[in-house]
Amino acid sequence: MAQPAAGPYTPVVRAGDWIIVSGQLGIVDGKIVEGGVKAQTAQAVENLKAQLATMDATLADIAKTLCFLTDMGTFAEFNEAYVAGFDGARPARSTIGVAALPFGGNVEIEAWAHKPLR
Repeated sequence: MAQPAAGPYTPVVRAGDWIIVSGQLGIVDGKIVEGGVKAQTAQAVENLKAQLATMDATLADIAKTLCFLTDMGTFAEFNEAYVAGFDGARPARSTIGVAALPFGGNVEIEAWAHKPLR
């Protein structure tokens, strides 16, 4: 099930043939999951999947992700969990180091999926 918005924004929107998923944290029931970057990345990907499912899309439809890390020293851990979560899907990706994320998260992933309207 898709997590509800934790602020004044829409978690996922359709713009023509594009589905844009707002940044997803490694959060469940309003709390960051325990287990560090790997666990947060895995949960953020699960949250992406859930948001995409509300628009009848999957990870395979994602063309681009924008990822944020609070510590670029955790990039290897993040990358391992990201690759496992995307299970063969390889969208274009940017990863940016940031000072902080909401709720004290270490990882946030935004996605743009292409799913033509029928």
